[in-house]
Amino acid sequence: MARTRASRHGRSVRRLHATSAGLATGLLLTGLVTAPAHAHGTAGPTPTPGAAPLGSVAGTASGGARYEPGDCPRTQQPIAELEGARCGTLTVPENRSAPDGRTIRLGVAVVPAVSAAPRPDPVVWLAGGPGDDAVGEAELAVDGGLNRDRDVVLMSQRGTYSADPALLCPNVDEFHARVIGLVAAAPSTERAHLDATKACRDKLAATGADLGAYNDIESAADYADLRSALGVKEWNLFGISYGTQLALTTMRLHPEGIRSVGLDGILPPSRGGSAAAWSSARQGFDGLFKACAQQPACNRRYPNLSATFERLVRELEARPVTTTVTVPGQPKPVKVVLDGSALVTWLTTATHAAEGVPRSLDELAHGRPERIARQWAAWRLAPQAVGSVSHGLEYGVFCSEWTPYETQAQALEGGRRAFPAFPPSVQAQAPQLAYLRPDCRVWNVPAAPPSIRDATRSDIPTLALSGGFDAQTGADNGPYVARTLPRATVVTVPYEPHVVFATSKCAQAITGSFLDDPTAPDTACLKDLRAPAFETGP
Repeated sequence: MARTRASRHGRSVRRLHATSAGLATGLLLTGLVTAPAHAHGTAGPTPTPGAAPLGSVAGTASGGARYEPGDCPRTQQPIAELEGARCGTLTVPENRSAPDGRTIRLGVAVVPAVSAAPRPDPVVWLAGGPGDDAVGEAELAVDGGLNRDRDVVLMSQRGTYSADPALLCPNVDEFHARVIGLVAAAPSTERAHLDATKACRDKLAATGADLGAYNDIESAADYADLRSALGVKEWNLFGISYGTQLALTTMRLHPEGIRSVGLDGILPPSRGGSAAAWSSARQGFDGLFKACAQQPACNRRYPNLSATFERLVRELEARPVTTTVTVPGQPKPVKVVLDGSALVTWLTTATHAAEGVPRSLDELAHGRPERIARQWAAWRLAPQAVGSVSHGLEYGVFCSEWTPYETQAQALEGGRRAFPAFPPSVQAQAPQLAYLRPDCRVWNVPAAPPSIRDATRSDIPTLALSGGFDAQTGADNGPYVARTLPRATVVTVPYEPHVVFATSKCAQAITGSFLDDPTAPDTACLKDLRAPAFETGP
């Protein structure tokens, strides 16, 4: 869904949370894409001989934004893929409706192409979230082969980790790690949740930040200014998860100079909200359960898995299970409470480790909750989850672009329609979006113009990628956005979770061929894909 993390605040690649087995709740890093045997059609304009390397020269955009070469942006930990990058800073107005107001600085890193003769149309990486920092995802972009023959541009979206200011709130991350030991539906949990949100808002507002200026309209203008300041005639956008919402908004508001757009884990601006989260969960869960049912060994060992899951949600919501587990990196055993809402959110994330899901649910059904509890706690307690996400940008987007345009009744109906057998207390809190509406009342920023919910209509060639197991941004979002994008190619990669570029070499190959020729990407690799071999325990 919006974020590629384990939950709205317990992030993944957007928190890249990992278990000891190497599972990232949002993204699993994979190998470089293999160059296609041949490109279809034209591959873009020819490089200009003798041109200065992208990102090495200062420049100014028409609105006054300016780019200055300099040090590379900070990252939480060293990233080898940034060692040869050309870096700098883009300075832009914080609020373009107040051009004489304060300015903010956005970190920029340009990872050079591997090719000795790179194409002149770079790829711009748009991170997930809202609130993740694109610069910190350089490894993912490079491992997927995006810099094979094009430079890759990574800019810290306003408010994110390497931007100045960085609108971070470690207290929120720490609270949402503690949630693993609380009952989601308890009034005390909601009060503590909102206290953490208010403390975050008060802290950021005290710095003088204009919290109403951290949204897609301003961010789209930032990227348009970056293209102009860098002197790029034409470039390609590639967005993952929430980054697809930003890409679609940028296509609509600033289409100039965009050669092509890749969308992976699609979040249409007109659909953002709790109802869409429920629909996506239903699609991803059903995809996984169907794959198990079609695999004889899995179906024999775990028949009617969907019914088992829904029964467990009802039972746990009525009688939560408390257990204690050991988690790598934690000095003491950890208390975990599994209620219905926790199980739903766990499964939303666990589609990234689909092979083990049937066995985990079966063990829980037979009174052994430790496997799920250990996995759930490990994701939520990952140390890289604390202080890495921009809650200022996260709430800025959700509270100006989502909640004003979805009523509470519509959100609840989304849960009822997707999972009519779930208890009302579970239906009331969409996975990854618990307490979103009360949060936004606390955050108190103006609603974005209604046009923010408009469908993007464009003839820019677009690749719409989805995963068949994606429980965060459902695969039906691909055909949905393609209705108004006549030059879109819609691809669902079966058996893959949210953000297929991170987990599927086939998706990487399709993306590479799309960049070579956006009018005819090669999707032949899809025919060779097979379902995972599900674990069948004793």
